Amino acid sequence: MASSIGTGEAAGQLARLFESYTGMAPERISALSSSGSHRQYYRLLSGSGSIIGVSGIDSRENAAFCEIGRHFASKGINVPEIYAISADNMYYLQEDLGNVSLFDRIASGRIAGRYSSEEEALLAETIRQLPVIQIEGADGLDFGKCYPKTEFDMMSAMFDLHYFKYCFLKNTGIDFNEVTLEEDFVRFAEILTECPDKGFMYRDFQSRNVMVKDGAPYFIDFQDGRKGPLYYDLASFVWQARSAFPPGLRKRLVSEYVSVLKRYRSVDEGRFMENLRIFVLFRTLQVLGAYGFRGYMERKRHFIDSIPYAIANLNELISGPGFFGDGLMRSSVAEKCPYLVEVLSEMVSLPGLAVSDAASRPVQELEVEIVSFSYRKGIPEDRSGNGGGYVFDCRAIHNPGKYEQYKTLTGMDAEVKSFLEKNGEVLPFMENVCALADAHVEKYLRRGFTHLMFCFGCTGGQHRSVYCAEYLASHISGRPGVKVHLRHREQNVEKVL
Repeated sequence: MASSIGTGEAAGQLARLFESYTGMAPERISALSSSGSHRQYYRLLSGSGSIIGVSGIDSRENAAFCEIGRHFASKGINVPEIYAISADNMYYLQEDLGNVSLFDRIASGRIAGRYSSEEEALLAETIRQLPVIQIEGADGLDFGKCYPKTEFDMMSAMFDLHYFKYCFLKNTGIDFNEVTLEEDFVRFAEILTECPDKGFMYRDFQSRNVMVKDGAPYFIDFQDGRKGPLYYDLASFVWQARSAFPPGLRKRLVSEYVSVLKRYRSVDEGRFMENLRIFVLFRTLQVLGAYGFRGYMERKRHFIDSIPYAIANLNELISGPGFFGDGLMRSSVAEKCPYLVEVLSEMVSLPGLAVSDAASRPVQELEVEIVSFSYRKGIPEDRSGNGGGYVFDCRAIHNPGKYEQYKTLTGMDAEVKSFLEKNGEVLPFMENVCALADAHVEKYLRRGFTHLMFCFGCTGGQHRSVYCAEYLASHISGRPGVKVHLRHREQNVEKVL
């Protein structure tokens, strides 16, 4: 059979490793995107399936990933299975987890500024796994295998702070006293390293490093992990700049994390939140350093576009009020590192770093207009100017208006509701309508649309159409970000739910 094999040294080495492991040559090798990584990824396919091949530039980093990955797998943590690694540790094969990352799965929420219930549930499940990785993953792990550091220490903290200074801060053009700032960096690093709550520190726990397979999160790119404070990874995930999680979702994710952490350790929630705030600041500075390096120096557009989102997080931290209730001015960082806070305050106010519309836009409310009407008087006009929406014909449903006892009543009255529901025709009709409406409302929320219209018509606009409009309004109302405007045109009744 003819095969399409990737070319190049890395592809050739991985093809040989694949053949050694499986006993057959790959039929095709396809290069995959590596995003911000210097590692090269390939998908190797044969008749028996596919495997991911990795070509790394550092043998010790590759070995660390494989050692940590195998240890995590032994603990039942969702990580890719490591199949084989070359003798020089420069190439390895791992389980193919597919093409969909958590970052991809929550794309609609990121774009709209509002996350669906399914997206929130997946995010919550992901963050619930973090304490498991940090605590159970650390149990029995030989931290001596970690690379390039076995533990988060002063050198680690200073490296990230210098990363921020040289790759980002200096590019802003701010005039600052480098000696004074360096002194505050040292004090800030001391605050960070004195934090007692330690476990496995993932170092890059964010949605791009979580794959979704069969609906469950799987974790990758932990090769830079080491022993360190728990807060860093929580800050990395919940305050991931580009995700721009709204305050309510952030609170839920932190709460989910703490609830699982309490299974392993006692938690003083006041001290926990103060330590978390410090690490959110630190992680944000580290991220800005990475964005500066990848964006300003390597000219990668994605990272430049991400800067305003990180600045939005930093601005909230400094100025308050926000997730933590107030700004940094009352924190230990402001007390011990006042010049650092002064420089950051000046930096976030620079016009060139103004928060983009995407990062700062308020979440738009979706108004769902539901109207009942009589076909004799025509289909209702859409007052929003959007041209209308769904129109459902209720005339096939058995009509209560044919019976004397219902002639003066409407679909809002209990007797008419009972008639329609006992007859059995209206409920299957509304089940289909609600399924369609649910999907449409969800998509409108994701896309940031502000108006959606549903109309129900019958002969007189009194019984069937009124009942159906009421039913759908009750079904939709109460959802976050949704306001229901119910109008019974022929009854001159309007409600806002």
